[in-house]
Amino acid sequence: MTVETLQGAIFDTDECDAFADKLESRIRSHDRDIEKLCSAHHQGFIESIRDLLELKGLANRIHGEVQTIDSDICCSVTQLKLKGQELADARRIERNMKTTIEMLQSCLPVLRAYIKLQQQMKEKRYYPALKTLEQLEHIHLPSISHYRFSEHMKRSLAKVRESIKEASMIDLKDFLESIRKYSPKIGEVAMRHTAEQLNIDISANSSVIKRLMSPTVSGEFDYEAQSESVYSVEEDLSAQDLVDFSPVYRCLHIHTVLDAKETYENYYRKQRKKQARLALQPPTNMHETIEGYRQYFHGIVGFFVVEDHVMNTASTLVNRSYLDDVWNIAVSKIASSVRTHSSYCTDPALMLKIKNLVMLFSSTLRTYGYSVSQLVELLQEIRDHYNEVLMQRWVHVFRDIFDEDNYHPIQVTTAAEYQRVIESFPYRDGHLEAAPFPKRFPFSSLVPKVYRQIRNYIQACLQFSQDLNLADQEIDDTLRRYTNLLLTRTLSGCLSTLIRKPSLSLLQLIQISINTNYLEESNGWLEEFIAQLTGASRELSHIARLQGRAVFRDVRDDAEQQIYEALKRKMDEFMELANYDWQLNEPSGQASSFLMDLIAFLQSTFQAFTNLKEHVAQNACLTACRHIAEILMDLLLSDDVKSISMGALQQVNLDVIQCEQFAASEPVPGFEDGTLLSSFLDLRQLLDLLLSWDWSAYFHDYGQDTSKYLRVSPQRAITVLEKLREADKRTVFSVLKKSERDKKKLMETVLRQLRQLLQSSA
Repeated sequence: MTVETLQGAIFDTDECDAFADKLESRIRSHDRDIEKLCSAHHQGFIESIRDLLELKGLANRIHGEVQTIDSDICCSVTQLKLKGQELADARRIERNMKTTIEMLQSCLPVLRAYIKLQQQMKEKRYYPALKTLEQLEHIHLPSISHYRFSEHMKRSLAKVRESIKEASMIDLKDFLESIRKYSPKIGEVAMRHTAEQLNIDISANSSVIKRLMSPTVSGEFDYEAQSESVYSVEEDLSAQDLVDFSPVYRCLHIHTVLDAKETYENYYRKQRKKQARLALQPPTNMHETIEGYRQYFHGIVGFFVVEDHVMNTASTLVNRSYLDDVWNIAVSKIASSVRTHSSYCTDPALMLKIKNLVMLFSSTLRTYGYSVSQLVELLQEIRDHYNEVLMQRWVHVFRDIFDEDNYHPIQVTTAAEYQRVIESFPYRDGHLEAAPFPKRFPFSSLVPKVYRQIRNYIQACLQFSQDLNLADQEIDDTLRRYTNLLLTRTLSGCLSTLIRKPSLSLLQLIQISINTNYLEESNGWLEEFIAQLTGASRELSHIARLQGRAVFRDVRDDAEQQIYEALKRKMDEFMELANYDWQLNEPSGQASSFLMDLIAFLQSTFQAFTNLKEHVAQNACLTACRHIAEILMDLLLSDDVKSISMGALQQVNLDVIQCEQFAASEPVPGFEDGTLLSSFLDLRQLLDLLLSWDWSAYFHDYGQDTSKYLRVSPQRAITVLEKLREADKRTVFSVLKKSERDKKKLMETVLRQLRQLLQSSA
């Protein structure tokens, strides 16, 4: 039973008080026991207390001493700890310093190299900087790779690498800009050197063409004329002297080290191709002056000279295959540009300068190993255009000659004048030489002037063909071909235009026809002149003979036709004066005055045909007779003439008789008997039939070759008879006479029979 249970059991009963009393007595009993015990041990307790007190004092003294010693020891220990800590710190610092010194010593080369790199970058010494960068990356940095700052340095070196690459590209761009600026100068110097080495005349004598266009009296060409130098005197500089190529090599090496060589090569070639395209673009006004062509060619030559130098000094950057590709593209554009711009040129002197420049340009690039076959073909095309320009110029020359000519035979009064004409045109005539002064040449001043200008044209053509490395025979053939073009196109066209001018008189046309005879004779002299200029074999010259004879023959034929037409027009002017009285009762007894004037004009005109060839005068005379017959026939048959009296018909008969007398007088010799008279045969048979009233013979022999009136057609007879009948109707007293009535019946019968013949023949 626990205490708590016991207490609860006691307090739950009524014996609580008794229990308390017993407890109290028990306590007092124990207290007495205690007091007895204490009394028994009190002295010992007192002594023990005294001992304890003494011990307490001793303990306090010892405690104080211990505290003092402890304090001293604590101070000493504290100082010792401080000294030990200081010592440890000092030793650690010493150790750290030693380690740091060792580390710094290992890092100093890296830092020095890095500082050096920064200094080189600052001074833009990129090639040494690249070497320093290589040392840093491959030698120094691996030794400090365990340091964290080495990673930062590696990253900064990558930026430096890009900076070097960018800086080298900036230098390259500056070089490209510089080379673009100096390329024309380099090209100019290269072309000048080529001209000096090959002894090429790099000037074009513009005064040559001017003198040829305005010749002296003798027409001789002055080969000793001074030429104007194209280039000014300058220092003997090469491409290396004018341009610093070190950026190209430096940049190439830098990119090679940076493992970007291919990128650099592609960039360089791309930029140079762009510059090539710019160089190949001709100036907009290039065709106006030779300076435009010079700048164009100088720029192109400079480009390829620079590329050739780079190829020889840095073959990996530019090689022959690359240059050949660029040149093949360039030469086509060059040929196209020059062809286009030269086509606008109308100045022969400028064309010669262009030719000289193209030749020098070709020779310069040929020395650098480029193919110039397309440029040779271009020169041939330019030569053709040059010839076209010359022919256009000579059109004006010929026209001026034609306009200035008076179309009268040249007359000289002194031996000096005679000699000047002979020197300008190699005409020889024994009778003329023996004749006294004043002497008269058969041709006008047009002939020697045209002959001299043809010679000048040949000399101008030769100017272009010279120095083209052509064989003598080839030059000879070329000159003949171009001369034929001048004759067949230019001169022929000018002469054709001339002879068709309405302002030319008949006598002027006759003189032009005479002139063509002597121009035709000059064909052989021109062939001789070409052979002398070219030195070609006369035996081989038949390959391209001059066509002057055929040209002048054709022109003469046209002139003759124009003579015939002019003669007809003049005759028409006389015939317009014809004023027949178609109601005339009786003829005047003589030919009409207008016809007499016309015949007098023809007689004087045919006297001017003396210097013409016989057939021309004969054709003109025959044409005149036929034209008169046609006009008279047209008058009789004209619808405007409603009636014709017998008197008027007899007057026409008198005029025809006068014409027949003129034809019989042989105004131009050489005709066979009856040739001119046959021109009036149609008119004569018709008049004879109407005047003799021989209708029975007409109807009897109609359709037979032996008919007396073979040339009289029923239609013409009907037309004139109807007009005669109309005139009879107007006669008031004609109906009163039996003879007139019989004649009228006969006329009606004849008309009826003629109409029947006309219907049957239809």
